[in-house]
Amino acid sequence: MAEEFDFIVVGKGMMGAAAGRHLARSGARVALVGPDEPADWQRHDGVFASHYDNGRITRTIDPDPVWARLARRSIERYGQIAEQSGIEFYHEVGCLIAAPAPGGESDYLGNVIDARDRLGVVAPYVDADALSGKFPYFSFPAGYGGIFEATGAGHINPRALVKAQVNAAEKAGARVVAQEVVSVSEEADGVRVETAEGQVLKAARILIAAGGFSISRKLFARPLDLVVKGRTVFFAEVSDADLEHLAAMPSLIVAGRVQDENFYLLPPVLYPDGRHYIKIGGDPTDLPMADESAARNWYHGEGSRSAADHIARLFAEVMRSFTPVSTHIAPCVTTYTPHGYPVIGFTGGDRIAVVTGGNGAAAKSSDEIGRLGASLVLNGVLDASEYETDFAVSFRE
Repeated sequence: MAEEFDFIVVGKGMMGAAAGRHLARSGARVALVGPDEPADWQRHDGVFASHYDNGRITRTIDPDPVWARLARRSIERYGQIAEQSGIEFYHEVGCLIAAPAPGGESDYLGNVIDARDRLGVVAPYVDADALSGKFPYFSFPAGYGGIFEATGAGHINPRALVKAQVNAAEKAGARVVAQEVVSVSEEADGVRVETAEGQVLKAARILIAAGGFSISRKLFARPLDLVVKGRTVFFAEVSDADLEHLAAMPSLIVAGRVQDENFYLLPPVLYPDGRHYIKIGGDPTDLPMADESAARNWYHGEGSRSAADHIARLFAEVMRSFTPVSTHIAPCVTTYTPHGYPVIGFTGGDRIAVVTGGNGAAAKSSDEIGRLGASLVLNGVLDASEYETDFAVSFRE
């Protein structure tokens, strides 16, 4: 006998858990379905999720008004999520954006300043002479300036954020099923969802939020037009002695003179092994995942050694006085859409909807993206009138 609900959310990651919370708080009967993080990545033969991490940068300022609004709406609700769940996940340490000074070879920082002013965010410009004094942890090339957003910015713990969203959804009445979905099918009276353990659930509508595993043919009758890319991240262990010295270090985004010099960096973050790491990302390679199997195999490995060497060089240049206790790398995936924004819409008819496509920018914005997905299945239409995009879903030919 199938358990019946008003709505089922398939995928218990950042977007799916957010959608589950919003749906549950609407009073609907909701099931939030997705596996927990595997204890052993190498032996795990199921799906993975991008929130298996403890550090992602959060900030409001973005030259793109859609991403800026998605971020602001989400950040405004961080306190609410923490209060509802009793779980803290946000660290407001600020975010520094560094790039060649405005008026020179690059207009990136000028665009950031325009976005700052348009959004009304308090984030002063720091010129090249003041950068090293204000942020002694970092070394930048000559001619660089920065914008420092001190409030509403820093980093979040994705693992804790998902735990908070799931906890709040459950408190609001959601049924949480920690199992992988292997089948989705429309029937005369709704949508049938089956898990790997054989559990069957039914609902009038479902929302699929499967991240990079949205390329799975088990979930959609028509393949979505998505590109899933394998990425490599680099971790530098911080000694106890260095922790105090780096206590006020902000998150950092660097837009270099050429694309290969772009990277991001988080201050020391506590990870499940009890150690603190600085996390650095700036993988210059494109490694498209052909299918679900390729994505799974990518997670079974350690990432790209050549990408790691590139990131290590960038890290050594920006933190010249820091010596890590140890370093290691890890794989992740990023899901890209044709228009560069999340896709939020029905996949045919009005029963099966999708929300996915972080485009490398969605962790901080996941609550608002999830809310939009929840609104879609609740009302049958997407109300995104305040956004300069329709978040349209497209399919591969």
